[in-house]
Amino acid sequence: MSSKTLTDGARTGTGQAPPDASTRKWWILAVVALAQLMVVLDATIVNIALPSAQADLGFSDGNRQWIVTAYALAFASLLLLGGRTADLFGRKTAFLVGVVGFAAVSALGGAAANFEMLVTARALQGAFGALLAPAALSLLNTTFTDAKERAKAFSVYGAIAGAGGAVGLLLGGILTDALDWRWTLYVNVAIAVLAFAGGWVLLANHRDAANSKLDVPGTVLVAAGLFSLVYGFSNAETHDWDSPLTWGFLIAGGVLLAAFAWWQTRAAHPLLPLRILLDRNRAASFLAVLISGAGMFGVFLFLTYYLQLNLGFSPTRTGVAFLPMVGALMVTAQVGTTVLVPRIGPKAVIPLGFAIAAAGMAWLTGIGVGSSYTSAVLPQLIVIGVGLGLVMPPAMQMATGGVAAEDAGVASATVNAMQQVGGSIGTALLSTLASSAATDYLAGRDATSELVQAQATIESYTTAFWWSAGLFATGAVIAFALFRRGVPQQDADAAPVVHM
Repeated sequence: MSSKTLTDGARTGTGQAPPDASTRKWWILAVVALAQLMVVLDATIVNIALPSAQADLGFSDGNRQWIVTAYALAFASLLLLGGRTADLFGRKTAFLVGVVGFAAVSALGGAAANFEMLVTARALQGAFGALLAPAALSLLNTTFTDAKERAKAFSVYGAIAGAGGAVGLLLGGILTDALDWRWTLYVNVAIAVLAFAGGWVLLANHRDAANSKLDVPGTVLVAAGLFSLVYGFSNAETHDWDSPLTWGFLIAGGVLLAAFAWWQTRAAHPLLPLRILLDRNRAASFLAVLISGAGMFGVFLFLTYYLQLNLGFSPTRTGVAFLPMVGALMVTAQVGTTVLVPRIGPKAVIPLGFAIAAAGMAWLTGIGVGSSYTSAVLPQLIVIGVGLGLVMPPAMQMATGGVAAEDAGVASATVNAMQQVGGSIGTALLSTLASSAATDYLAGRDATSELVQAQATIESYTTAFWWSAGLFATGAVIAFALFRRGVPQQDADAAPVVHM
């Protein structure tokens, strides 16, 4: 606990923080949530603006994917380094540097005069996001230690993590339609000003792992491993699974991550202490975040295509179409973390959420060329939102709960890494399967017919939805098998203290 908190507690004669400390915590949540929203938005907000950016800067279809991939590669490969940096040098420092850096390179991207400048800005966004995201989550983890308050805080954070992609689609559509594609990047500057001001005033720079050192070999191994893994899956989407650029990088990623795990058992100051992974509930939570991240792309990516290309929705209307899912997710996020998990435990709640999401995805396969949004998309989106709200916030809470304060940053980074790698796997796997389904449908048919082409795209979307449903169903089985029975008990010795 910081000296200021101890001094204020002494003044009250109770040894506790003054009454306004509770209010201060919720303001910290607002600042952290704002910063997290900025990072999550940028995973999707630029997607809707890509056609406009491509027309403006004149880059090819083949280069278009790098606007998205550059961000994902830097973000995923540097997350654990970012998390450990927050533990070693202070979360406030990491948070503020991350916010300022993210805003600066967003402005650079918005002012891009060519493709190379935009790609560079996106990669730097990913790098600063890798510093900012784990710092934000670890601040939440070390600020909220009371079980009820912690549940409420994580319901908000988890809802943003789960719904931020859909909000990004909405905001990206509005900014692109009303202003210009560049404002999908400039908007980060406005968000960053608020986040920086709040962080500067509210946060204290406590260094829980100040006596440790950075594990340089571990950092190199895990960064190279995660880069190879994400790059390999990205190449599967644009090349093929039998391309050396796909399987070569996937194998290299697996070998490097295995070497990283081996090194962590021998390093004096491991980057990712294995004690974080060996808790059964925490390991199950990491897998739940990975699987939900992979399956969610079936909703955002292919449903966006369907709404715009088949139903003729504008970018703004497409974003609005996802709002019912966001609303459902936010409601069940609150119910799941504050009511259900504290009463019946994660073994019942998280598998139930996966099962509901799987049912919603399977229901969504009923779309057709002339389907109505109201009957063929809206109810299904609400069901999927209900399911994901019972999975992601509770899983994120369980993944970081009970972690010692000096490990909070790297544990938080692991959660973000699981979500990012899951998204990369989902994008590559579902895109490949969808493309194969469309090709198979066109075989032996008149490919010049508009109706046949439209039906081929429907086949590709529904194939992706079925596989997403399968991923969620697999998540239900894994979560039920791995999570412990009963309500999780917080270890008072392991719980992080409040630093404000």
